[in-house]
Amino acid sequence: MTRIGIVGAGAAAAAAAFAIAESAAETHVTVLEKSGGLCGRAATRRHGDVTYDYGANYVTSDDQRVVDLLTETLETDGLVDVTDPVWTFDADGAVSEGRDADDHKWTYEGGLTQLAKRLFARTDASIHRNTRVETIRREPAAGTWRLEDDAGDQWGPFDALLLNPPAPQTAELLRSAEWDVGADTDTDPDTDADTGVRDRLADAAEAVPYRTIWTGVFHYPFALERPYYALVNTDKTHELGWIAREECKPGHVPDGESLLVVQANHEWSVEHYDEDPDANLEDLAELTAELLDDERLLEPDWTDHQGWRYALPEDGVDLESVREAEAEGLYCLGDWVAGEGRLHAALRNGLETGERVVRSN
Repeated sequence: MTRIGIVGAGAAAAAAAFAIAESAAETHVTVLEKSGGLCGRAATRRHGDVTYDYGANYVTSDDQRVVDLLTETLETDGLVDVTDPVWTFDADGAVSEGRDADDHKWTYEGGLTQLAKRLFARTDASIHRNTRVETIRREPAAGTWRLEDDAGDQWGPFDALLLNPPAPQTAELLRSAEWDVGADTDTDPDTDADTGVRDRLADAAEAVPYRTIWTGVFHYPFALERPYYALVNTDKTHELGWIAREECKPGHVPDGESLLVVQANHEWSVEHYDEDPDANLEDLAELTAELLDDERLLEPDWTDHQGWRYALPEDGVDLESVREAEAEGLYCLGDWVAGEGRLHAALRNGLETGERVVRSN
């Protein structure tokens, strides 16, 4: 039996586990997830009878394979499409019709976490939540991998290891990995003797630039009538980057109520990331009320928030170093490997990575 370990339970990891289960017999997959949830930044919370996606907002129809996955392969009960458009605003807060380039904006009545739940449900994977991996160990003689979590528990051995955390966190794991670099070192005398497969991959992962996003969630006990689902700041010069109305998603917000998911831009998010959340929420509420010209938005009846230090990759990784590591049985996957910070890209990358794992094992 082929033993496969996956670190992280994001969308790409779920897609990879699904692809492995669909393509290979006699395979066991173990998933170790540091948080209590699934699907990574495609995250959903509930507050009473309100459901809201507070990270990624939806899945687009930009990739036909992902379209087929959502609409034909997986169960479609509860799959909903946001039909209201996305409009734009500029640095001065002037709102304009349309940058709605997405033909479909899919989520589920139960939220985007349904993606990972439905993909994992099609597998026999063992999923261990609240399990933070701290050490990767390579066993060169056996050609296998072992993991150790922050409680000191050992996992493995694994014939293949998949890493799904954001690039900076993947780089940290690689830097501390007990991996026989000497066996992987280049033989070219002009090459740094300390440079091996591990270090080249860590260097490449560290080089991926990321956008930080601090998100505020604001609920109101009244309906907010607007002709759009969301607003996006296309020139990236406003303190706000995105405002979405969750009530436009069927099944998310009861009639007569409103819920805004407000994402600050990168610069504001970095500056305020470690500041008092209540003060941040107050600032974002003021900016939102000003942009939408509605003073009622200054006083939500409840709020929520989330900081995403590694929200979106701004560029992709050097794929040569990724493929080089795959020859050693270590695979990186996610939107930063796909080179596009969109949910459909992560899903496609997960499917393709899972299929490569099957072919190699």
